[in-house]
Amino acid sequence: MSALSLGLIAAFAWGFHDICVRFVSQKAPLMASLLTVLCTGLLFHVAYMLATSGFHETPAKAFAPAVLAGVFFLVASLGLYGAFQRGPVRLVAPIIASFPILSVLWAAFTGTHVTVVEWLTVFVILCGVSTVAYLSDQSAEDTVPKGVTIFFASIASFGYAGTFALGQMAAEMSHHLPATLITRSTAIALLIGGMVVWKPPFWPGRRSLGLLTLMGLADGIALLCMISAGGLANAEYAAVAASVFGLITIVLAWGLLNEKMTFPQWVGCAITFAGIGYLAL
Repeated sequence: MSALSLGLIAAFAWGFHDICVRFVSQKAPLMASLLTVLCTGLLFHVAYMLATSGFHETPAKAFAPAVLAGVFFLVASLGLYGAFQRGPVRLVAPIIASFPILSVLWAAFTGTHVTVVEWLTVFVILCGVSTVAYLSDQSAEDTVPKGVTIFFASIASFGYAGTFALGQMAAEMSHHLPATLITRSTAIALLIGGMVVWKPPFWPGRRSLGLLTLMGLADGIALLCMISAGGLANAEYAAVAASVFGLITIVLAWGLLNEKMTFPQWVGCAITFAGIGYLAL
């Protein structure tokens, strides 16, 4: 399976996961919800490793990037949950989905030649994101200022870029299954440590448990696909393809949550994802 295909699978899984976040975050404690999702994803991953005999020895050099990927993954998850809790989806999704821009910037920083057309594409993506953010209305349901939402969404975008870069680096040094296990375990350990210190509720509530379990499975599949792409040709295509999750989330929010979208906002979303798609070419 190609890196692009794995990224598209991750996109659909995260699209489902993120629209569910919008539902759950209004009813259940945020940290408890995230912990449930991460732990469910961990159980899925361990079960998959058992079923496929995926317990391979991990070289010492792969531990550092895998652990750091876990740190970034927790940062990304906290940012995503915080952003979607505040909403609206039409504002949050394009910002988070712009993380391939950071991949291009990192490539340029590490010496990879980036063409003028690619830099122009980055500018176009930024324009599309800015259009959606600027035109996002402050309706009665948007109880938190846009600046707070944009901050959390930007943190999530940065976190995902770091997660995929470091996770795929670890997968190239070892097998992708144990690398992903280390990444997810690190995120869970740090989250539990933070919850012990800050003392938020650990139990999300019985009514939310079923949906959180499905979200955990989707998140487990998505992260596994993304880090698995590390050993394939053009691994960066997985990150670009996965960014389409934002479009899926926006369409689901429009269809299921009745979030209004004006024509200019649709144009902004189209520009954003067209630019992201070009980076995959």
